[in-house]
Amino acid sequence: MLYLLSLIIISYLVGSIPFAYIVGKVFRNIDLRRHGSGNLGSTNAFRVLGTPLGIFVQVLDIAKGLIVVLLLSTFLYHNLPFTNLTPFDDITILKIIAGISAVIGHTFSVFMGFKGGKGINTALGMLISLSPVDVSISLGFFLLVLISSGYVSLGSVVASFAFPMTMFIRENLFDVDINGYNTLIFFSIAVSVLLIYNHRANIKRLLIGTENRFENLWLIRVFKIKAPFAKK
Repeated sequence: MLYLLSLIIISYLVGSIPFAYIVGKVFRNIDLRRHGSGNLGSTNAFRVLGTPLGIFVQVLDIAKGLIVVLLLSTFLYHNLPFTNLTPFDDITILKIIAGISAVIGHTFSVFMGFKGGKGINTALGMLISLSPVDVSISLGFFLLVLISSGYVSLGSVVASFAFPMTMFIRENLFDVDINGYNTLIFFSIAVSVLLIYNHRANIKRLLIGTENRFENLWLIRVFKIKAPFAKK
């Protein structure tokens, strides 16, 4: 039990590291909480700090998910303090626990008064090692929505929804044998719900037409998405 508690706490603390805040302060002497959307994620970093530093923040946030899953869970690996009833081996269960703890840490950072980012990049780092095929397909949806709308938030929401749907379709319609599917599908749904919930403010702004758009990323302008509840 001590190993498991240590894994959860350390993973949460790693996820809580506010790289967007640190990069903003170090390179621009800017507190991102007081600029742009006020969010401590890579999207706001791109908008306020520029593309190079935005990419830097994104890579660091993805690394948090990768580090806790690939390194920390392996280093603290020990027999689970409870009976493992899933199709996964014990180390995979620990990776899932570590990854979720890091995402929660990123979203509710103890260093930032339990505020943080939306968790997309940290979740991406976690999911790459657990289900790379489904993540790749979800990233394809993200990029398609991004270049056809200019909205990072809309792309993130669609990708979050697409991840469990992709897994479900591959397993049940295309008969792809996904290891531990019966456990992983519920885990993927839980992660998807958390990420979409974290974008609730963005969804509201999308519906009323006030969400910020990245004009330089809006490459396909065949049609224009209209906000259904925008004031006329």
